[in-house]
Amino acid sequence: MRHIIIYRLSTITVAIISLLAGKPANCQPEAKKPIAIIAYYMGDGSDITSYKTGQLTHIIYSFLHLKGNELVVDNANDSLAITRLVAQKQSFPKLKIILSLGGWGGCPTCSAVFNTQQGREKFALSALKLLKTYNTDGIDLDWEYPSIESVPGHQFLPEDRKNFTLLIQELRNALGPDYEISFAAGGFSDFLAKSVEWEKVMPQVNYVNMMTYDLVNGYSRRTGHLTSLYSTAEQNESTDYSIKYLDSIGVPMQKVVIGLTFYARLYNGVPPTNNGLYQKGKFSGYLNFKDFDEKLGPKSGYQMYWDSIAKAPYAYNRSTRTFATFDNIQSVYYKTKYAKNRNLGGVMFWELSGDKFSGGLLDMIYAVTTE
Repeated sequence: MRHIIIYRLSTITVAIISLLAGKPANCQPEAKKPIAIIAYYMGDGSDITSYKTGQLTHIIYSFLHLKGNELVVDNANDSLAITRLVAQKQSFPKLKIILSLGGWGGCPTCSAVFNTQQGREKFALSALKLLKTYNTDGIDLDWEYPSIESVPGHQFLPEDRKNFTLLIQELRNALGPDYEISFAAGGFSDFLAKSVEWEKVMPQVNYVNMMTYDLVNGYSRRTGHLTSLYSTAEQNESTDYSIKYLDSIGVPMQKVVIGLTFYARLYNGVPPTNNGLYQKGKFSGYLNFKDFDEKLGPKSGYQMYWDSIAKAPYAYNRSTRTFATFDNIQSVYYKTKYAKNRNLGGVMFWELSGDKFSGGLLDMIYAVTTE
């Protein structure tokens, strides 16, 4: 296919390198940013000072869970992690620390709990209590997913969609205007059309964090782009597709945040046709961006490719018949420029621990937002 080219140094790559070179590796300025840079974070907080947290506007601690009808911090280790994150605000007072509920498989009782007024009220009050206890700045809801099937065996109901609206309203009533509320949204068509009453929810929240990744996932039996910026003839789902959909139904673009990946998805048993792209395969695991140089390069048998239509990289190992789909410096550059040029709310990524301490994807995001 003509739009598939081997990744090589190009004008845009040179521009990216120049942007990164202009930012000292050990610099952590707390500059005013025109758009949000939001990091999801799953670590224990012991490494947080090694990252350039001054380049971030938000850190979303992932994840808290439900105990009965209440939001709880699961254990002492999680409590310590949150405390360590909040301590970063001493150096960077504008940094916001957000607590997130759920994640993939992390809220099996969401549908049942939020199906009652009592459940929603108790949850909202427990969230407020935690925010005050830890001196954090808001709540992020990662219910995957209202009204549509996700984790096998987890309840999902048609009324989840309305109940999600009622939950957001209950949270806003309890938290008032000073705390932030955001939610993670699937970047695929089924979620966009069926899970959220957008016109009712968006006035109550600060951001919707679009998971414009996992567009091929662990259940996919065909390779594709994990997190493409633009649609292709072979794959309609993309970041641009979801943004155009939300824009068409009147969602305010300044509240929309697009998602980037700091990891790769790997697929085994992939034939070499089209260098593994859009072929049969079986999901086999993840690889963090910080390990790409060692485990996803020529020494490991991989050849890098670039899809100039999707603005997405991928890699293929012919000897092991393994396909990898991911974000890299180049695709993050294009996506962040897209968010900036479209006047979106910002970018977010999953997740900070996957990045290098310096010279990584966060540095690229920050360079674009401040150029």
